[in-house]
Amino acid sequence: MSVDVQAFFDPATNTVSYIVSDPSSGAAAIIDPVLDYVPATGRVTNASADHLLAAIAARGLDLKWILETHAHADHLTAADYLRGRTGVPVATGALVTSVQKRFARLFEADDVDLTGAAFDRLLADGDKLALGGLSVEVLHTPGHTGACVSYRIGDAVFVGDTLFMPDYGTARTDFPGGDAATLYRSIRKILDLPADTRVFTGHDYLPAGRTEPQWESTVAEQTAKNVHIHQGVDEAAFVAQRQARDKTLAPPVLIWPSLQVNIRAGALPPATAAGHVYLRIPINLA
Repeated sequence: MSVDVQAFFDPATNTVSYIVSDPSSGAAAIIDPVLDYVPATGRVTNASADHLLAAIAARGLDLKWILETHAHADHLTAADYLRGRTGVPVATGALVTSVQKRFARLFEADDVDLTGAAFDRLLADGDKLALGGLSVEVLHTPGHTGACVSYRIGDAVFVGDTLFMPDYGTARTDFPGGDAATLYRSIRKILDLPADTRVFTGHDYLPAGRTEPQWESTVAEQTAKNVHIHQGVDEAAFVAQRQARDKTLAPPVLIWPSLQVNIRAGALPPATAAGHVYLRIPINLA
């Protein structure tokens, strides 16, 4: 069954957020919403999230879920803000607890509940969520991180950072919990879906030769044209290529702000006694 998809591209972080809805009932989910953060000023605003809410209201949709594909390292999530505005539950992969444990310790974030309680629903591979007359099928697709999930809804799959557009390739695997061989197997799971399945990516970084952001392809297009993992590329070749490329990549600009907010499902760290909120930046991290 075809699902309605409305995409919202954030040029500041190259992130694509989605409103996904059942055409028959209007039941909707938001996937990977962005909290606007300006590192130079420390300002946090909700313009992008409010834009999503306005679009939902304009179309008369019934928001049921806020879905995260993983604990992002390149943008802050607006999941907690949207939950506060709507009362709608936030869900993500169950293995987010491993990410919380690693980074709560790094940031000395004693307020973080390491059981994943910041999220309303922790999802395992094969779980299904109701979305009107459709269901959201959870696919555990680790490799970029150990906790990544994709969401298959109707004729579409939302892959987060696992796959990008065919002319850009695949996710990096050098973050804690990442693994190139695991990513290869996760992508094979996605590429085993029907060839006409629509594939929606979590980012677009505009490779050389393209000037307009894109985010939709198909399983057939990914299989035929993905520059890292097209048909004929075996696991060993993919791992060698992916690991070599990862060694050339700088950390994301927002990695530290993102991780300490995203392990809290988008909530900011607790305020100090004076009422100020601070984000911590590790110095000379070994």
